[in-house]
Amino acid sequence: MKYIPQITLLVANYDEAINFYTEKLGFTLIEDTKLTETKRWVLIAPEKDSEFRLLLAQAKNEQEKLAIGNQTGGRVFGFLFTDNFEQDFSRMTKKGVEFVREPVQQAYGTVAVFKDLYGNLWDLLEPKKV
Repeated sequence: MKYIPQITLLVANYDEAINFYTEKLGFTLIEDTKLTETKRWVLIAPEKDSEFRLLLAQAKNEQEKLAIGNQTGGRVFGFLFTDNFEQDFSRMTKKGVEFVREPVQQAYGTVAVFKDLYGNLWDLLEPKKV
């Protein structure tokens, strides 16, 4: 079996990224281990028992800093699925998450696009029930 357990997301600052993802999006901090004076192993997940995780990596050089907020060249970076779109959309809006595309009904479900704290685009998506 093959699967992708995590991907790396470049961030400007570990603590501000942890705060955004846990406080505004409701993610869970899985691990925060100091590796060196400037490097940490920081894993977050949508839920504690999620099999998928984001590794938050603080940019360490100019090339990496240039990619912060534009890791996919302006396309949607992530897809955050929900089973209660209205509840999560409302909660995230109240917490100050910036939605750049309002909710719409698509053939595959209800979707709205938001920015993370660095400008990466995400879909908040409630898939259509089959």
